[in-house]
Amino acid sequence: MAIAGLRRAARESVSGLPRAFWWLWTSTLVNRLGAFVATFMALYLTVDRGYSASYAGLVASLYGLGGVVSSLGGGVMTDRLGRRPTLLIAQSSTAASVALLGFMQGPVAIAAVAFLVGMASNASRPAVQAMMADIVRPEDRVRAFSLNYWAINLGFAVSSTAAGFIAEVSYRAGFLIEAGMTTLCAVVVFLKLPESRPQRTATDKAADEVGLGTVLRDGRYMGVVGLSFLVAVVFQQGAVGLPVAMGKAGFTPADYGMAIAVNGVLIVALQIPVTRFIEKRDPRRLLVVSSVLAGYGFGLTAFAGSVGLFALTVCVWTLAEIVNAPTQTSLVVRLSPVHGRGRYQGMYTLSWSLAALIAPLMSGLVIDRFGAEWLWGLCAVVGTVAAAGYGVLMRRLPAAPTATAVPATTTGAAEVTAG
Repeated sequence: MAIAGLRRAARESVSGLPRAFWWLWTSTLVNRLGAFVATFMALYLTVDRGYSASYAGLVASLYGLGGVVSSLGGGVMTDRLGRRPTLLIAQSSTAASVALLGFMQGPVAIAAVAFLVGMASNASRPAVQAMMADIVRPEDRVRAFSLNYWAINLGFAVSSTAAGFIAEVSYRAGFLIEAGMTTLCAVVVFLKLPESRPQRTATDKAADEVGLGTVLRDGRYMGVVGLSFLVAVVFQQGAVGLPVAMGKAGFTPADYGMAIAVNGVLIVALQIPVTRFIEKRDPRRLLVVSSVLAGYGFGLTAFAGSVGLFALTVCVWTLAEIVNAPTQTSLVVRLSPVHGRGRYQGMYTLSWSLAALIAPLMSGLVIDRFGAEWLWGLCAVVGTVAAAGYGVLMRRLPAAPTATAVPATTTGAAEVTAG
């Protein structure tokens, strides 16, 4: 009976989504299965090439800066050129730049190409999210974004494990394999995904006025972007603050690996069933609760004195991540105009890119000057502020959109929504 129930739950989780979504999902999974470089880049620069930790940090920052630049550029391309062309350009550029990075020798050349890799790899995110919003019905979006997030984490769990073995053989092989996998993503997009951008009609001329200025003047939306940035800074501490704090407390890299592995395992195991529980619930409450769980999940790290306790705190903020990711992304789509989805998604992506750029600087500064306990206390404060912000900002959330007819541009592959 239990097995039958699980099978039925699995079928319900994946049923009713259009074929185009599953090809986009497949492209995402393949991309993350080949994401080796980000995992071993620091080791490649410090161990294999002999550069300092400071230089490795500079390269990581330039990679993040590239993502900041392309977040808005990718959004504009998504609206102007279309979702499919933007994906093809971004993925082809990523494959070429990653392969090139593996052959760079001098420190300036490595840093410059790392910036290009960050810029190319992040340019596809607004297009993926906009296309998913186009082809999935409004009532299925939370589930669709959750499945996509599940694919991202499943792929990362596999690639991060494989990266260690590949690095032992050849770091350059890792660069080339990632370039090949990204090329495969572009092939999937080229062969299987039609353009999903809704057709413009004579009554849609005002849509041409949707520019970055329009997004910036949208007070409610920019409030959501700002709150997303706060939450993203908190979540980034799992990758930047936690390993530093554990190292200063005398724990080994293997100890950190055991603790943080809980994050990936829980997401893969719980993302789909938790989404089934939350997909019809009030997004305001979900975002408030997830912000509190994130803040205080990291806040509890101040009291952790063993690997087991660190892993327990990871469980708390991972649950927040599982709830927040699909809910937040669905809310972004809900607040975005149809013909401005690329720019709106680009601004949302920018909040995460900025967090990835700022979080390492913030965590290092706080830990060095005040101690790790202050960092975890600050996380609790930021999570509380974000929760209060969501509570106030979403009091008068617009009604959920309804589905409309399929435009000719999708060739009948999926239903495009009004947004």
